[in-house]
Amino acid sequence: MHPRVNVLGVGVSAINSRLASEAIDRWIQDRQPAYICVAAAHSIMDCQRDPGLRRIFNNARMVTPDGMSLVWLLRLQGHQQVSRVYGPDLLKAVFHRSTQKGHRHFLYGGTEVGLQDLGHRLRMQYPAVEIAGAFAPPFRALTVEEDRNIVELINRSMPDIVWVGIGSPRQERWMAEHRDVIQAPVMVGVGAAFDFLSGSKRQAPEWVRAAGLEWLFRLVTEPRRLWPRYREYPRFVYLAAAQLVGLRSFPFGD
Repeated sequence: MHPRVNVLGVGVSAINSRLASEAIDRWIQDRQPAYICVAAAHSIMDCQRDPGLRRIFNNARMVTPDGMSLVWLLRLQGHQQVSRVYGPDLLKAVFHRSTQKGHRHFLYGGTEVGLQDLGHRLRMQYPAVEIAGAFAPPFRALTVEEDRNIVELINRSMPDIVWVGIGSPRQERWMAEHRDVIQAPVMVGVGAAFDFLSGSKRQAPEWVRAAGLEWLFRLVTEPRRLWPRYREYPRFVYLAAAQLVGLRSFPFGD
């Protein structure tokens, strides 16, 4: 198990992409059910408002540092091996490893057209990897029957990994609710990774991501949708700084 660092009450894993990919390999081999959350600053702030969501994150087998602010916080606390484990990059890293491991993948999220484009691009880049199935759920609450049918569809495809791209915090709730009925050993919530990797949304340049400014790039491209999320970043910085110097404490159990 990799150490978890308390960031405002959420245990963020002190890992990098290689360690995350290796852990996923082990969990598939062990066939032990696990779900993985990718966490940026807005995810931590969502957990601040919602104790139930915080429990979902803390019950995850791994919570990756998906934002540079979290990477810097973990490094300040002595975890120099930490690097950003970004949803799109994690998906590509695991697909690359799957060319040798033979893992089967299921894609859950996005739109039908987006999934077709994503599947085509992934098959072109990783021709030896098997995409066992894909499904684009409706943008509304599912009925009990719809949910049951989706679970049956996923389980019939016998995937090793289910990639869940339905946005945060919806994807984290879905994984927590389904971990006992989805038979795949690993589920990973990857947020907007499907949109970026399918080409339906423009991804920030690598230097922008490395500088920790992807949030600004995305805010400029989608201001109306993302402003409510990013306006909380100054409060995140304040709370994280207060925790770091010992002025505030955020127990895992609260």
